[in-house]
Amino acid sequence: MMLGSRFTPRPRNKDEGEKPFWISYADLMTALMILFLVVMAASLLMVTKRINEATAGEKTRSAEISSLCQKMALDAKGRDGTIQVDCQNNRINFGEAGRFGYNDFRLKPEGLKSLQTIVPLILAATESGEGKKWLKQVVIEGFTDTDGSYLYNLHLSLQRSEWLMCALLDDRYSRQIGLSEVQKKQVRKLFLAGGVSFNNAKTSKEASRRIELRLQFYGLKESHDTNEALDFNITKAETCQL
Repeated sequence: MMLGSRFTPRPRNKDEGEKPFWISYADLMTALMILFLVVMAASLLMVTKRINEATAGEKTRSAEISSLCQKMALDAKGRDGTIQVDCQNNRINFGEAGRFGYNDFRLKPEGLKSLQTIVPLILAATESGEGKKWLKQVVIEGFTDTDGSYLYNLHLSLQRSEWLMCALLDDRYSRQIGLSEVQKKQVRKLFLAGGVSFNNAKTSKEASRRIELRLQFYGLKESHDTNEALDFNITKAETCQL
């Protein structure tokens, strides 16, 4: 009896067999939580990096476009005081030289003189490092006053834009501006005629009847392939259809 009682096994606490299991499960959950936090932190760092890169890229773009425009503004002011280059809105207007008579779509000689100054400056800017990188298009916008119907003014504004293009490409007018054939090819690629009717009317009807150039620039990730020059089969001199 004494021997049997001496070797009687001590009853096990029922929690003893479960402890190793629960300890390893807790460790596993802790490891998973740490892994989750690491992944979240890495994701946040990547997102933050992309945002910072995009912000830095946009700042660089804005600074280079501003520098390009300011150079044009300075050059234009030194050659023709009537030309106003607005680098905040990326627009170029010619003051009184860029105004039209009532129901007329032809610029006066002063307007042609302003074109003779500003167009070569724009084309030269296009060939600069910043210009090649960002300058996408120059939109010719013809404006009207509010006299007459909408369609009448839309037609007149289109005529005014088209005539400016004629002044650049038709030899009867372009000789005065003095563009070379290479420059004319640049104009076909870069300039676009568009009418805007009587939008953005000025304080007076005389000031509303005007022509302006609007500079368009590439976006930060915009492909330059979208603005490839069309290859026109030109067999004879350009002739204005107005």
